[in-house]
Amino acid sequence: MTRKPPAEDPGDARLRVGPPKEYAAGLPAVASSLRHAGDQMGARRSLLTLLRVNQKEGFDCPGCAWPEPDHRHRAEFCENGAKAVAEEATVRRVTPDFFAAHTLEDLLPRSDYWLGQQGRLTHPMYRPAGADRYRPVSWDDAFAVIARELTALDHPDEAAFYTSGRASNEAAFLYQLFVRGLGTNNLPDCSNMCHESSGVALTETIGIGKGSVSLEDLHRADLILVVGQNPGTNHPRMLSALERAKRRGARVIAVNPLPEAGLLRFKNPQNASGVIGGGTRLADRFLQIRLGGDQALFQAFNRVLLEAEDESPGTCLDTAFVERHTQGFEEFAEHARKVPWDDILRATGLAEREIRDAFRDILRAERIVVCWAMGLTQHRHSVPTIRDVVNFLLLRGNIGRPGAGLCPVRGHSNVQGDRTMGIHEKPDGAFLDRLGAEFAFVPPRHHGHDAVNTIRAMRDGEVKVFVALGGNFVAAAPDTGLTERALRRCRLTVQISTKLNRSHVITGEQALILPCLGRTEADLRPGGPQSVTVEDSMGLVHLSRGRLAPASEHLLSEVAIVCRMARATLGDSGPAAPWEEFEADYDRIRDRIARVIPGFEDFNTHVRRPGGFALPHPPRDERRFTTTTGRAHFTANPLESPTVPPGRLLLQTLRSHDQYNTTVYGLDDRYRGIHQGRRVLFVHPDDLSERGLSDADTVDIVSEWDDGVERRAPAFRVVPYPTPRGCCAAYFPETNVLVPLDSTAAVSNTPTSKSVVVRLEPAARTA
Repeated sequence: MTRKPPAEDPGDARLRVGPPKEYAAGLPAVASSLRHAGDQMGARRSLLTLLRVNQKEGFDCPGCAWPEPDHRHRAEFCENGAKAVAEEATVRRVTPDFFAAHTLEDLLPRSDYWLGQQGRLTHPMYRPAGADRYRPVSWDDAFAVIARELTALDHPDEAAFYTSGRASNEAAFLYQLFVRGLGTNNLPDCSNMCHESSGVALTETIGIGKGSVSLEDLHRADLILVVGQNPGTNHPRMLSALERAKRRGARVIAVNPLPEAGLLRFKNPQNASGVIGGGTRLADRFLQIRLGGDQALFQAFNRVLLEAEDESPGTCLDTAFVERHTQGFEEFAEHARKVPWDDILRATGLAEREIRDAFRDILRAERIVVCWAMGLTQHRHSVPTIRDVVNFLLLRGNIGRPGAGLCPVRGHSNVQGDRTMGIHEKPDGAFLDRLGAEFAFVPPRHHGHDAVNTIRAMRDGEVKVFVALGGNFVAAAPDTGLTERALRRCRLTVQISTKLNRSHVITGEQALILPCLGRTEADLRPGGPQSVTVEDSMGLVHLSRGRLAPASEHLLSEVAIVCRMARATLGDSGPAAPWEEFEADYDRIRDRIARVIPGFEDFNTHVRRPGGFALPHPPRDERRFTTTTGRAHFTANPLESPTVPPGRLLLQTLRSHDQYNTTVYGLDDRYRGIHQGRRVLFVHPDDLSERGLSDADTVDIVSEWDDGVERRAPAFRVVPYPTPRGCCAAYFPETNVLVPLDSTAAVSNTPTSKSVVVRLEPAARTA
């Protein structure tokens, strides 16, 4: 039997704090997976569903984008993957009766956790202007509302079209085609708020905004640096890859502000040593870096490498690679040799001995992989930081070499694929040429709004219609109060979703909820059962086929929703696209993708191979760099790090273990010792003592920014924790309110969610 959803929000009244764990996974992960699956799906449905996750004839996990190995375990999922599947395949339902019983005012104070736990959306719903709640609406009438509002705009740029990373390749391709057919490039997406800094820096330096490694490269590496990333919670299947690399002799250096259980020890539940034994120690070395100090660390590594080469010419650098495949080395080297050690040590918070000890691991390694996630991408200086990571690998020829390379670990399962399909506010001109030629129209050329600029445009009344293909924009965006006010200024907000979330409660004058099929569900069309495709974090494209009966007979697929929205809005104008044909047979969409996007030639044939196919990556495959010069670019980047005034702390927002992005599966963070609550602030004991605070005191967190606006997150329990001095951490989305909209990374415009200057005040009120 499955439990009913929670009748009331528990808040944090039952919050308990215990010691953090010293290992990840093991039997507790198995128990947690089974408990979540059983609560949401029941025993039989859980078994039938989980055995199809990430299988070659199954469906892609709706969680992270970590790639699947060629030889797969029967249970090819992790604890958080099981939670993601259980959330989607739940037997709980949100019917029109739910909306009849709840006004928007009733739902407004509910937590993201409570909203998500109510279950799957079953009917299209409409909130007319002035109404206090949603009411059922037919699909035809819903699309008529969208068409009416879009065609009434003075200019197509008065609409914005957001995309979550869970959208399939097929849906994403048609979505951007529809939006460009309408006449705008306002295509903000979740990449803008997480890995945009990676894409920008990599495109500048190696010519392609994607990582350069395969899963086999990770297995073959001599040294793996895991930087600004917590794989135990955010990408748990990565732990198996690290374990395999360790067994082949690799060393692992973890660089992170917090000591995370997943990088201490891994108890793999798929083998005996992980169940009854001690598991595998993963990190051979832990560098506890200050927030924002990663650029300084890589500049130190680069300086020491150059000095070692000066002392023993021809022994440390790959000079043949540097001469043949790169440019800008001399300018970079002159800059790198002059970076002051005092600045490096201040920025990193590390001792020089720690850095030089890590350098010995680097010097012994022939093949090096650097993995990173949002710990590197959400700072003011994120793009220069990643450029310096590239510099580090170029020095020894560790790009385009087996067992070595760049590994930005993406989040949602198709966030990389959406960008490949053209979800980008700054489209490439060659892509637009091919798209226009294929569909006989002239795509718009001017740049559109990214996520931050979309919020600004809604705030200023310049964007009046907001459409979201998946995701939870309100919870994902920075500066929560401003974002909510901006959305409420819209004439219409549209959410294409599987489950209820905060973005359904914060609406424009009118609002639509369009419920769609999930990854786990069968997509039955007149042309037969349909499959979609996704691209993982390492550029592999494969099919995903749901098998479960849909949660409601009233659901449409993402593809069908986009096609019908386009037909209703564009009519006979815009692209010469056979929308009805696309909706009936997804092979026809893939035929068009094959003619527009390089690497997808003969798409339908290649993707039906077991395991799919790898997209071309010139730097990885042939050491060919598609930059403006045809070479990889060394860059000389001024050293930057956050400045924190006296008495203040530097805050990073992070996920709990019972969470994936904005979806909160439960109220525990088992690895950090937190149970039945989320409003906690992790602070070094000495920083608490300096402020006269003790364990279990309650504070308001107030961020400080030069716009003079006070942003306050109230009533957080302080938890003494081994953070670096002067740094603290708390969960998002609860602390997104503290991230100013205008505090963004240079070049990429990504919110600086990992470096927010805050002060702590005695709690003024309860949350």
